[in-house]
Amino acid sequence: MKKAYINNKAYEINNGETILSFLKRYMGDKPVPTLCDAPNLEPFGSCRVCSVEVALEAGGRTKTVASCHTPVQENFHIYTETESVKRLRKNIIELVLTDHPLDCLTCEVNGNCELQDVAASVGIRSVRYPEGKTHLDREKDLSHAYMTSDLSKCINCYRCVRACDEVQGQFVLSMAGRGFESRIIKGMDTSFADSDCVSCGACSQACPTSAISDIFESKSIVSSTKTRTVCTYCGVGCNLEVASTNGNIQSIRAPYDAEVNSGHTCLKGRYAFSFYDHPERLRDPMIKRNGTFEKVTWDEAYDFIVDKFNQIKATEGPDAIAGISSSRCTNEENYLMQKFIRAVVGTNNIDGCARVCHSPTALGMQRAFGTGAATNSVEDLHYTNCMMVIGANPTAAHPVTGARIKQQAMKGKTLIVIDPRKTELAKYADHHLALRPGTNVAVLNMMMHYILKENLHDQEFLSARTEGFDGFKEEILNLDIDKMEAVSGVDREQVRAAAIAYASAENAMSFHGLGVTEHSQGTYTVQQIADLAMITGNIGRRGVGVNPLRGQNNVQGSADMGVQPHQGAGYLDVTNPDINKAYKDFYGVEVPSEIGYKIPEMFDAALAGQLKAIWIIGEDVVQTDPNTQKVIKALKNTDLVIVQELFMTETAKYADVILPGASFLEKSGTFTNGERRVQRVNAVVKPVGNSKVDGQIIIDVMNRMGYNQADYTPDGMLEEISQIVPFFKGISWSRLGKNGLQWPVAEDGTDTQILHTETFKRGLGRIDFFPFEESNELLEHQEEYPFILTTNRNLEHYNCGAMTRRTNNVEISTEDLLWINPADAEAKGIKDGELICVKSPRGKVDIKAFVTDGVKPGVLSTTFHFPEIMVNNLTSDVHDSQAMCPEYKVVAVDIRKAKNTAFRKAGELVD
Repeated sequence: MKKAYINNKAYEINNGETILSFLKRYMGDKPVPTLCDAPNLEPFGSCRVCSVEVALEAGGRTKTVASCHTPVQENFHIYTETESVKRLRKNIIELVLTDHPLDCLTCEVNGNCELQDVAASVGIRSVRYPEGKTHLDREKDLSHAYMTSDLSKCINCYRCVRACDEVQGQFVLSMAGRGFESRIIKGMDTSFADSDCVSCGACSQACPTSAISDIFESKSIVSSTKTRTVCTYCGVGCNLEVASTNGNIQSIRAPYDAEVNSGHTCLKGRYAFSFYDHPERLRDPMIKRNGTFEKVTWDEAYDFIVDKFNQIKATEGPDAIAGISSSRCTNEENYLMQKFIRAVVGTNNIDGCARVCHSPTALGMQRAFGTGAATNSVEDLHYTNCMMVIGANPTAAHPVTGARIKQQAMKGKTLIVIDPRKTELAKYADHHLALRPGTNVAVLNMMMHYILKENLHDQEFLSARTEGFDGFKEEILNLDIDKMEAVSGVDREQVRAAAIAYASAENAMSFHGLGVTEHSQGTYTVQQIADLAMITGNIGRRGVGVNPLRGQNNVQGSADMGVQPHQGAGYLDVTNPDINKAYKDFYGVEVPSEIGYKIPEMFDAALAGQLKAIWIIGEDVVQTDPNTQKVIKALKNTDLVIVQELFMTETAKYADVILPGASFLEKSGTFTNGERRVQRVNAVVKPVGNSKVDGQIIIDVMNRMGYNQADYTPDGMLEEISQIVPFFKGISWSRLGKNGLQWPVAEDGTDTQILHTETFKRGLGRIDFFPFEESNELLEHQEEYPFILTTNRNLEHYNCGAMTRRTNNVEISTEDLLWINPADAEAKGIKDGELICVKSPRGKVDIKAFVTDGVKPGVLSTTFHFPEIMVNNLTSDVHDSQAMCPEYKVVAVDIRKAKNTAFRKAGELVD
C-alpha cells in the first residue's frame, strides 16, 4: 500500500482521495479548520482556511496548499499545525470578519456557527483590519414561505451556490459582482419568493452562518432533543433529523450519513411538518349520531365497532366486512391490519393504496422475475450509462431521486424520458418521446422492434436466463410500425434512436411511475419494461435493472406485509393449501383461502348490498379514488364505515365512526422505501390529544374481538413479522441501525442491494409479447369528449393534500391547475388563469387554466390535491385489465369557458 505522512507519521492512502479526506480518516472529522467544505459537496478551495504545508520528503521544502481539493500522493509529508499555516488561517478569518457583523449573542446560529467555531480555533481575539461597509447594510429577505436570508452574514464561501447546483441542480443562487463587491444573488437578483427556488433547503443546511436560513431557524441550538426518523411522504425514504423541545417539534434537517438522501431532502420532508399539531387534527374518537359527529371515549368507540362487527359476522358472514390499510402507516401496522382482517374477521377482503398506484408493478414484475420489487438501488445511478424514465416525474414526485437523476444527466449520461408531458427531466433528456397518453405499450413495442432489428439484443443472456423469447421475437418483428407510430404520435426515428441508445449502453437502468401503471394496460407495460431489460441483459448487476418509483412512503412495505386480497404477508398465495396451513398454524386460527375484494370490488359490493362494513385507515378514497360520486354512493350504502385518520378528510365526512390516528412523528416502527430498504421510524413526540398509535388501535379491537395480541411495540411486531415473511428473516430492530437493510435479509443479517444476480426468483425470466389495445374510455367516449385528461402530482403537495395543505406549502402551490396547450386554448377562447369547465361522462369541474407547451394539443393535465376542485369527479371506472389499478391517466373530457366564476364546495358537482 502507498503511504503518506501526517506530521511525520506514516499512514496508508486511498487512490483518488484529497489531503483533507486522508486527514479525516486518521485524525477525525475536523483535522483542520474548514469553511467552504461540506460533506455532500465537491471540493472547492475558496476559503483556504484548510491550508496545510506539504513537502515531498521529510525535512524538505514545503508548499502551502488547500487540503480540501489537493490530491494526496505517495510520500507526501503533510504538516497541519506549522506556525506559518496557523498565521495564514488566522489572517484569512480576520479578513472575513471585517465584513461580518459581530452580533453573535443575538444571532440564530450562536453556538452552532462554523465561522464562530473556526474563529475560536484559530485564536481570533481581535481584528486588526478596518471594518468593511459592503455587506453590513444588506436587508433581510423574508419574502418566502420557508426560506430566509440575511446576506450581511455571508462570507462568500459559495456553499449555498454549490448546494443549489450540485445537490438540487436548480441553479437559483449565484455570485454577482467582483472583489469586495461580490455577493450572493437569487435568480436575476430577485427575492427568494420571486426566484425559481424549489424550497429544498439544501442551501440553508450548507450555509456555515445564518446568511441563508429558514423560518424554523433549523441551525439554532434551542432544541434539546434530536431524533432520527424517516419521512412520511414519497417512496424515496429520506432520513430526517428532527429537533424538538418539551414535546414540540422545532425543525428538521437531513443527516449527511444517510445512505438514501446524503444530507438532502425536499421541501415536504424538511419543512412540511407543521400539520402534526395543526388545530384541525382529529384528537378524539367520534361516533355519528343523528347526522352529527359526537366525541366519545375510546371504550365507547371500541364497543360500538366490536358490536357492529360481531353482528355483521353473525348475520352476513365475514365476507361482508372489508379493510383498507394505509401506506402512511408502518410495516408493523399494515401487518396487524391484514392479520386482523384475516385471522380475526375471517376474510381476505383487505387492500391498500397500492391498488390504485403500483399494483400492476407488483403483478407484472412477479410474472416476469418472480419478485415484484425494485431490482437495484438508487445508488446505482453512479454506475449506469443510460437512464430511462417512463411515466414518472421524479423531480416533483420523488424529488431527491429526481435530483440525482438530473445530476447524472447534466454530467453527460444518456437520459431517455417517455412521458406525454414536458417534465423537468424532459428538458435534460437526450430523447423525449412525448407519446399520447395510453400508448405506452405501442412505444415500448416499437423500441423492442428496433433493438431486435438492429441485432442489439443479448442472445447469451436470453439463452441462459430467460424463456419465451422465440415467440416474442416472431411477434415483435412483425409489428405494424406505421400503426404504432400513428396511435402513439411519436416519430419512429425518435423511437429508434432511443432504443439504440438504451440497448447500446454498457449499463442501462429504468425508472417507472404511475404513468406506466395507471392504465388499462398497466401490468402489460410493466412486463414490457422487464422484457426490455432482459432482451438487452440489463439485469443482475450494478447500474441496470427495473426500478419502480413507489408513490407513498410505505407502499412497498404495505404490500410486503400482505395488504392485498390474493397474497398474505410475504406475498404468499392465500389459495395455496400449504400456505393456508402455514398461516393457520402461525396465527393459531382458521384463515380464509378464497381471494377477497380489491378496492374497486369493495365499492361494487357495497353498491350491490353485499358489503356491510368497511374500516379505512389513512386513505381519502372520496378525494383520491376515481369516479368520486360512485365512491360516495358506495360509502353511503355501507352500514358501518370506520375511518381512522389525522384530519376530517372528504372520506371521514361519510364515516359512522372516526378514530384519531397518529402521524409518523408520533409513532415508531419501520417503513420500506422503493429500493426495498427497511428503515427505522422513531417517535419524536407523543400523539396529540387523545389520539393513539394506529397499531395499538388495531390491537385493541383485536383483543376485544377475542384474539390475544400483545400491545404494540415496534421491536416485538418486527420479531413476529420476521417469523412469517421469508425475506424479513434476518431483520430485527437492533440490526436495522441508522441506514436500514434491503430485503431479502438472510438469517445472519446480510442484506441484498441487487436482485437476480444469478437467477430469477421464478427460475427463468419470462418474456411475453403484448399487443397495443386502445382504452375503452376512448373507444366509448372520445367522439363526444375529444380531449384526453391525464392526472399527476406536483412538488409541493402529496395525494389528497391533507397534510401539506396544512403547512406553508399551500402558500407556494395554492390550487389545482389545468395544463392546456396554447393551440387548444386559442381554439376554445381560453386565456391563462381563466376558469375552465371540464366535463367527462361522470361529471364536471371548474378549474383554472395554465396555458403551456408542456402538453401537446389534445392533451390536458392536472393534479387532485385540493378538495375544492374534486378532479376525480371526472375520472372513470376503467381499470388495468390484470391488477384493477384505475386508469387515471386516460380520461375522455371536453372543455369550455366556465359559466360561473366561484368554486364549488368540496365534492359538489358543477351544474
